[in-house]
Amino acid sequence: MYIAIEGVIGVGKTSLARLLQPIFDAELLLEIFEENPFLSHFYADRERYAFQTQIFFLLSRYRQQREAVPSLMQKGSLIADYTFEKDSLFARLNLSGDELETYNLVHEALAERIVRPDLIVYLRVDTDVAMQRIAMRDRSYERNMDRGYIESLNQAYEAFFAPREHNGVLAIDTTHLDFVAHADHLAFIVKRIRNALGIPPYQPELPLEEKPEP
Repeated sequence: MYIAIEGVIGVGKTSLARLLQPIFDAELLLEIFEENPFLSHFYADRERYAFQTQIFFLLSRYRQQREAVPSLMQKGSLIADYTFEKDSLFARLNLSGDELETYNLVHEALAERIVRPDLIVYLRVDTDVAMQRIAMRDRSYERNMDRGYIESLNQAYEAFFAPREHNGVLAIDTTHLDFVAHADHLAFIVKRIRNALGIPPYQPELPLEEKPEP
């Protein structure tokens, strides 16, 4: 079983992945992003540093996926806090012209070798709530995060994942959920995931048996 968690910046992908790992007795794969040398520059000047940032992320995510996913899945189930395909979502938002065309050629060649998740858990969230969560985690390079960028990214995520709902994608609105602080919120998400995968303790409803005539 391979589950990947997706959603806009600040939605809580990594937090949820860490919480789900012991529940599903799974291996954990976390995205490596802080090592990108262009990331802080990108948030300061997106147009200038977009191509360098995207290519670095693409190659880094490809290397991690190719090396880690098959190895970890040999040990059992796997939960990741990102998907390889989301990289192209960011690229379409941040690149254009020859840069986007070049990126797409590289992404298409690499994507053929990537193992696809059995289920993508797409976490929806209101943009203002996402901004609050970004502020709360207080990463230095996100302190001047532009709300307009997060709104555009949120719309891009919705356009990308919503049409695939019920087709390998489980969408959950987390705007009013705090699965870190509230066990019942986490239990709700776990139940939805088990339901989507058809694994215990999810039990499909059985038809009512007709009682024999007295």
